[in-house]
Amino acid sequence: MQAIIIVQPGAPSVMHLMERDTPAPGPGEVLIKVHAAGVNRPDVAQRKGNYAAPPGAPIDIPGLEVAGEIAAVGAGVHHWKTGDKVCALLAGGGYAEYAVAPAGQCLPVPEGWDFIQACTLPETVFTVWHNVFQRGRLQPGEHFLVHGGSSGIGITAIQLARAFGARVFATAGTDAKCAACMQLGAHICVNYRTEDFEARLKPEGVDVILDMIGGDYIHKNVHLLNTEGRLVFINVMRGARDTLDALAVMQKRLTITGSTLRNRDLAFKAALAKEIREKVWPLIAEGKFKPVVSKVFPLADAPAAHTLMESSEHIGKIVLQVVKD
Repeated sequence: MQAIIIVQPGAPSVMHLMERDTPAPGPGEVLIKVHAAGVNRPDVAQRKGNYAAPPGAPIDIPGLEVAGEIAAVGAGVHHWKTGDKVCALLAGGGYAEYAVAPAGQCLPVPEGWDFIQACTLPETVFTVWHNVFQRGRLQPGEHFLVHGGSSGIGITAIQLARAFGARVFATAGTDAKCAACMQLGAHICVNYRTEDFEARLKPEGVDVILDMIGGDYIHKNVHLLNTEGRLVFINVMRGARDTLDALAVMQKRLTITGSTLRNRDLAFKAALAKEIREKVWPLIAEGKFKPVVSKVFPLADAPAAHTLMESSEHIGKIVLQVVKD
């Protein structure tokens, strides 16, 4: 098969389309003929040498989410069969013509969605569901803020929070990105380049914040949260450290938490997938969640896809197309 290989840590140019043996599914796994693969910031971190693949995952083939057809099933897999159309969360190896996935981390391609649209779901939906609804405990009627609202995570968080009855706020870096967030369901979107989000949203109050920025956002988030508020970190693009007003945390009884998904065990991810299928897939069927694809690149153009990702000029998801449907 052909796959995108990271030949050494570095810039996007270190990725090359090369030949590799097609993997075989082990017990409890399926082999997916990949039609499309989502591009995510952890892929960029892996390419730079800052996010090692967990044990058992391909160490030099990035890609955490794919959509395609099951080409083979391993021993013990009974609820999927050859030919089923699925999207799947991977520990790595998605930038390839074939990829192996744990059967429990596969979900059916939603009715009416193509593979390009479906491949945008797993990484962002798994991340948002766990961090916003499980760790953040977002409830109907609460106020929710997501930073980076026009990113893949952001567009997912906005739509799901709105669908579950929250009042939704977002931050983004341009007026066009803010407009996109509003179209997806945000009640307020603050252009952080022209306005202080803390000052703008303080009169509203916020109960749950999903933060992928870190750095100087940390103390602003703490001051912005209501009593019993929850701050959830999933990345620290501006840095992992800043001053923290511990007195405010105590006085407002705040919960500060966060997570990474890639190193969680198979049982956790399978349980998460099951809950997502029960809670989120019906919303997709009802048309309450839609894909937002910024740009589609051929698999060989993965370096260009990473360049776009790092520019932060995109709105929504970036996709690698492996098979033309």
